[in-house]
Amino acid sequence: MNMLLFLILIGLFSLAIGSFLNVVIYRLPIMLKRQWQQECEELLKEKPTKATTTFNLAVPRSHCPHCKKIIAAKYNIPIISYILLRGKCPYCKNKISWRYPLVELICCILSIIVAVKFGISVQTAALLPLTWALIVLVFIDFEHLLLPDIITIPFLWIGLLLSIFGIFCNPSSAIIGAAAGFLSLWLIAYLFKLIRGMEGMGQGDFKLLAMFGAWAGWQTLPFIVFCASLLGAIIGILYLVLKKYSWRKPIPFGPYLAIAGWVALIWGQNIFAAYLHLVGLR
Repeated sequence: MNMLLFLILIGLFSLAIGSFLNVVIYRLPIMLKRQWQQECEELLKEKPTKATTTFNLAVPRSHCPHCKKIIAAKYNIPIISYILLRGKCPYCKNKISWRYPLVELICCILSIIVAVKFGISVQTAALLPLTWALIVLVFIDFEHLLLPDIITIPFLWIGLLLSIFGIFCNPSSAIIGAAAGFLSLWLIAYLFKLIRGMEGMGQGDFKLLAMFGAWAGWQTLPFIVFCASLLGAIIGILYLVLKKYSWRKPIPFGPYLAIAGWVALIWGQNIFAAYLHLVGLR
């Protein structure tokens, strides 16, 4: 009964978190672009562009992008409101993006998976915020080809600090993992640029893999890179077949790294044990 109650609480709480993640996914790229513009203007000593309104994760309040009316609390209930409103704004009847209930549902499902796997533990307390952060990174990278440092860098350090207590791996595995994760993708990108004369991978991918190296240790990096590459190749080919992308259009790699890294953290030991048994080494 205690475990059931725990899972129910995690499910309800994660739905609310998912609603907040939607805000972060939409607003953080805009906030970063405004910040970069301001920094560029200061560097070039140009007259700064004045923001007409305050814009952050709290202000302005949630509103319809079409009619600009504030969304009342009764219309902000995760998933339920979307279903009752039939995916339309209660005021102007314009369609609400399917991304909002999808993010809430994904957040709930993944959070419950973490809770079921690790129970009431330190691992669950650590992995839940990481899971929520990865959801944000996946959707932002798909839409903007951006993996914000403001998310990846703090979680990289958190992974290193957790290794002191041996939560997921020991300090040496975490330190080597962070360094190897960054340098391995950096080297691939550097060689690609030498050969092709163009950028083939963003630095956000280096930092994301370094973050997973800090959390799970260097031993998981080959698995993460292999699974991310395989998944990315399959999705990329499907997009090309469906003519959603052209060969010249960049395809984000971060979402596939995030998926593979999360799987490695949740089921990595089970997967490695099954592999060793399959090849007769255990």
